[in-house]
Amino acid sequence: MISIRDNLKRVQEQIAVAAEKSGRSADEIQLVTVTKTMDVGTIQEAISCGVSIIGENRVQEALTKYPLVKRPVSWHLVGHLQRNKVKKALEIFDLIHSVDSFRLAEEISRCSEKLGRQADVLVQVNTSGEESKFGLIPDEVISFLESLAPLPGIRVLGLMTIGAFLPDPEQVRPCFARLRGVFEQVQSSGLPHVRMRFLSMGMTNDFPVAIEEGANMVRIGTAIFRA
Repeated sequence: MISIRDNLKRVQEQIAVAAEKSGRSADEIQLVTVTKTMDVGTIQEAISCGVSIIGENRVQEALTKYPLVKRPVSWHLVGHLQRNKVKKALEIFDLIHSVDSFRLAEEISRCSEKLGRQADVLVQVNTSGEESKFGLIPDEVISFLESLAPLPGIRVLGLMTIGAFLPDPEQVRPCFARLRGVFEQVQSSGLPHVRMRFLSMGMTNDFPVAIEEGANMVRIGTAIFRA
């Protein structure tokens, strides 16, 4: 039988160990609990165990769950966002992890302005070089962020990557180190409209390594909901 409480405790312990290795406290690492395919009852149980950030991959799936989840939690979109779903996404999500093109950023800004607010986003970077993954190449990030300066409805709060799908987390470490390098480069660039607060990287198979490499936000689903 699945024990979400026990699984969550195990994940939190692993986060604490990895944080200590990187000279930080576990309190500095935000856990995004990824609930794709999970029903509302399971999500409510996870929240009762202490989960405070829900991560969903698809806008349409999130739309069916959002009105039914009664406890106050923050909602993050961790999957790819299509431009025709932006308006609906902004009705639900507090943070969008996956901005990877100017046209998408432009649409987010336009829709946010209509709502009278700014949308908080992360820029997705493809650090593995895999063609199957979304995201900017690392060398494009600074110029991309500069291009966003005229967009009043969007606020960049950090970067996100999905590491290569490899069996050994140590093989994925270079992906995370690469994003940390870009993160630090952006921090030192002094772009006035960008705040590098979040480094979102690491999932069930590799999050301890991601934390060791500087992640302060991890996206975990399987390790929490598996038997």
